[in-house]
Amino acid sequence: MTAAHVTLCFLLRDGADGEQVLLGTKKTGFGRGKVVGVGGHVEPGETASQAACREVMEEINVVVAAKDLIPAGTVDFVFPARPEWNMATTVFLTRTWEGEPSESDEIAPAWFPVMQLPVDRMWADAEHWLPAMIAGQRIAVRVALAADNENVADVHTIEWVEQP
Repeated sequence: MTAAHVTLCFLLRDGADGEQVLLGTKKTGFGRGKVVGVGGHVEPGETASQAACREVMEEINVVVAAKDLIPAGTVDFVFPARPEWNMATTVFLTRTWEGEPSESDEIAPAWFPVMQLPVDRMWADAEHWLPAMIAGQRIAVRVALAADNENVADVHTIEWVEQP
């Protein structure tokens, strides 16, 4: 089975207590109730960066230009118990956007200190790769989930080299 191609985009800003990242509580669909990054499926004919910009607009009502995306790496999610959930994810960061993030039907956004991510409310894999990408590491990650589709069975990380 082929993994679905998806994107994630993490907005970053300097806050009073240090760097902050925008995450959102998922209100519908896959991952409902979890705190997640902004993103979704790459539509036919779209590039990963185009999809990231579109998803940011749809989910949190701000405009991000493709030129302002910072490629951070990839995360391949493998669900051995549910292979139809497998995802090949392109991850972007940005510090530049237009508008103020606001709630949509899908996401309730909130800012979190990078040093205090709400990992107890996120997918279990996030703490294995998100802080590293935010810190500037460019990595390719393969996350294999356990049979319960929640816990992490294995994480493999290598240096990521962006493809032209």
